[in-house]
Amino acid sequence: MRGPGRGSRGAGGYNRGVSRFYGPADADAMIPDLAMVVGRLRDQRDELVGLRDTYRTREGDLVSALIAEETAGDGDDPELRRLRLRMRGIVDQMQADVVWLDERDIVLRDISTGLLDFPALGAGRPVWLCWRLGEDRIAFWHGTDEGFAGRRPLAALPGGAFRA
Repeated sequence: MRGPGRGSRGAGGYNRGVSRFYGPADADAMIPDLAMVVGRLRDQRDELVGLRDTYRTREGDLVSALIAEETAGDGDDPELRRLRLRMRGIVDQMQADVVWLDERDIVLRDISTGLLDFPALGAGRPVWLCWRLGEDRIAFWHGTDEGFAGRRPLAALPGGAFRA
């Protein structure tokens, strides 16, 4: 692996200025940490959706009370405030995990399935090594202009060689 790189992202989210490329073994070594981070992101996303729904329900109840001219409080409902603070905390935690991935030039493609792509050089060209939560190793790749549907086994790479 080379050091971190920064640059503008091109087609398919590929960072053309990337200076870090992963070989399958390098990426495999990260799977325990990645499984933890991506699993946590998925759980936090689910919690955030639940809190959002609870917030909307509470907000709707308060609006209904106002319309019915019932007592609705002083305008800053403590429950809504608590929900907002909790949602902000979850978003902050999620951002920290996304930054951790970004610092390693790993691209989070889908939180719900834990889909990640690693920049790699395969057969002399930029490609993505593809992994998702639940897989025990890096077993797939796809071109930088392809997505998950273009995933192919590592052995199917023309020339078969990856460079780290």
